[in-house]
Formats: sequence, C-alpha cells, structure tokens
Amino acid sequence: MEQIKNREYGGERPLFATHDLQLENVIIHTGESALKECSNIIAVNCRFEGKYPFWHNDGFVIKNCLFTEGARAALWYSRNLQMTNTIVEAPKMFREMDGIKLENVQIPNALETFWHCRNVELKNVQIDKADYLFMHGENIRIKNYSQNGNYSFQYCKNVEIRNAVINSKDAFWNTENVTVYDSELNGEYLGWHSHNLRLVNCKISGTQSLCYTHNLIMENCTMADDADLCFEYSSVQATINGPVHSVKNPSSGSITAESYGEIIIDENIKAPGNCELKLWDN
Repeated sequence: MEQIKNREYGGERPLFATHDLQLENVIIHTGESALKECSNIIAVNCRFEGKYPFWHNDGFVIKNCLFTEGARAALWYSRNLQMTNTIVEAPKMFREMDGIKLENVQIPNALETFWHCRNVELKNVQIDKADYLFMHGENIRIKNYSQNGNYSFQYCKNVEIRNAVINSKDAFWNTENVTVYDSELNGEYLGWHSHNLRLVNCKISGTQSLCYTHNLIMENCTMADDADLCFEYSSVQATINGPVHSVKNPSSGSITAESYGEIIIDENIKAPGNCELKLWDN
C-alpha cells in the first residue's frame, strides 16, 4: 500500500482514481473530488476542506479526521466505509451508500444526511442540526446515540435503535419494521403512517404522537405530560407504565395503562373502532 504523509492538496481531483493508498496528516484544501473513483483508501489524522472528496469509492477507512463545513456532500455513491473518532462539520453527508460503520463520531451540522443509505451501523454517535436525516434508508442499526433535528427516519425500513435520545418532530413517518429500545423520543407527530413500529422501554413526549400507525406495539413505555391526542386512527397493542394523558379515536387493539386523562371517542372514529382501554388493576 502506498503511503502519503504530511502533504497538502487542492484543486480538482488531485488523487483521482487512486487505489491501495494510506493518507496520514494530509490536508485536502478547497477544490472538488479529491479522492473520486478510488478503492482501499485509509485516511488517518487528515483534514478535508474541499467539496465531494469521496465519491464512487469502494472500501475506505477514516480515523481521527476532520471534515470542515466546506467539505459538504463528502461521501456519496460509495460502499464499505468505516469511520471512527471523527468530526464531520459538513452537511449533506452520506448519500446513496451501502455499508457504513460509524463509531465515536460527531456530526454537528447533519442537514440532509444519510439519504438512501443501506446497511448502516452507528455506535456512540452524536448528531445535531439534523433536519431530514435518514431518508429512505434500509437495514440500520444504532446504539448509544443522540440526535437533534426534525423529520428524521422518514420512509426507512428495517431499523433497530438502542439507548438513544432523539429530539425530532415528525420522526419515523411512513417507516416499516422499526424497533426502538430503552430510548427517549421527543417531538410532535411521532410515527405517523408507520407499519410495524415497536417501542420497548421508551419514553414518549410531544403532541399527537403515534397516529395513523399500523400494527404499533408498545412494551413497558411511559408517556410524558405533553403526549396528548395520541393513537388517532391507529391499530395498537400497548402496555404503558404510568398514565396516558390523552387518547383520541384509536381504531383497534388494546392499550393498558395505570390511568387515563382525556379520552376522546367520537363520531369520527374509524372502523372497526373497538380498541380496548384497560387499567392495570383490571
């Protein structure tokens, strides 16, 4: 493997179509597509400032690196990435990718990141300013995760999340086969139009959560005081550890809780309209 140390590059495609290359203490200055159409690349302690540095790559390892804001849209149309101990300040990262492993990574400006990505693993990742995160993703596994940003995980399939704090309006819309364990989900309109959403040991907050859901399962969850007008037009099997403060027109299934606050069952309920509201004492 060829090694390049303590060098600086700029301009257009300075390392285009290189293979079996290790970069150490390298700076990629303003320009475009520094490492486009490459394979088997290792980057250690590098700084990326130019746009689109890693496009159409197959097999690359990134350790202890920095992607500045100027390195926007840095990783697209690529496969088999391993990234550790890295800060990504650039927005619109990770598009149309297959095979992503991130560990100990911070993404403070994650606008429109992780679109159309498959086979993704995140561990100890912190994400902020993350509006429209994870659109149309598949086969995603996340552990020890924090996120601030709205409209996340829309149209995703086959997602498993553990030990997370997710602050996101409109999270998990139109998703399929999503399971969340031991997490906090804070934001309005959670999980609308989802199929097979399962929440285990989770805390839910925000207005009008979990409406229009199909086959919603909740196990040992809690509902915050602001979680109102929940479960409208949803099919649900839920065990709530504590009170449910507001329920509106659930379609079918059953909900078991310590107590109920406002219960709205009116002429607008959708068939079959037979959801049972049970108490633990019963």
